[in-house]
Amino acid sequence: MPTEERPLPAHVTMPLLELVTRSSLDQDYATAAARSRARAGEGGGGRRFQTGAALAVLAAFGLLVGIAFVQTRSSEGDRLATRNSLIQQIEDRREAIAAHQDRIGRLRVVIVGLERRHATVDADALAAGERLDRLRVRTGSGAVQGPGVRIVIQNPPGGLPNDAVRDSDLAMLVDGLWNAGAEAIAINGRRLSARTAIRNSAAAIHVGGQPLSPPYVVEAIGDPRTLQADLINGDQGVEFFNLARSLGFTVDRDNVRGLRLPAAEIRPMRYARAATQGRDER
Repeated sequence: MPTEERPLPAHVTMPLLELVTRSSLDQDYATAAARSRARAGEGGGGRRFQTGAALAVLAAFGLLVGIAFVQTRSSEGDRLATRNSLIQQIEDRREAIAAHQDRIGRLRVVIVGLERRHATVDADALAAGERLDRLRVRTGSGAVQGPGVRIVIQNPPGGLPNDAVRDSDLAMLVDGLWNAGAEAIAINGRRLSARTAIRNSAAAIHVGGQPLSPPYVVEAIGDPRTLQADLINGDQGVEFFNLARSLGFTVDRDNVRGLRLPAAEIRPMRYARAATQGRDER
């Protein structure tokens, strides 16, 4: 069976001031009663002594009560001041936390906006990079790789100088390859662009100002399934191969799975600039 809890003694639960008062009164009453019994037979002088003793006891008791009261009031004042200070600190902390939370909310909004802007900038940069790559392929300012065809042209063996391959012959072949769908062309490793010239200078053929020597290796990137067929069936292709047969050029053609053509040397523009809307300047 569960045991019943014993109540706490009175001296534990009783306030300090009340405990001191009761204890002092009980002890004083007991002391006074004992002295009265011991000196009951004494005369008037004994009664005066008893009265003086009682007054002294009461004075001492009053002093104790006053000290206890002062200490109790002082302790209560300290506790009240401490409590008020703690309450004020709690209120200050709450206000500071609320301010920090408000700032965190504003910063989160800013972060979300920056993340969206960053995503938009990334998408724009990716699109710009892809467009730049396409422009590099078209203009020849970037190296490219892919499948295509390789055509090697040799001068006729033992032929006359006038029967050698000339700049116009290579230009005719290059035009035929462009019309057949070639996306990038190089001659002897020199990439062609819109500003690359193929010219004879004395007995040598110059491409982009650099002299070439035979054999002339023309590499073109394009669809290997149709590039050679479209070249042979095109006007420039028909004219070039007829000329090669008549002059005795050696022409070897092969499809190549992986060609790699370097970037062309792009010369800076001196007069051309981006066009603007409006009337032509006179």
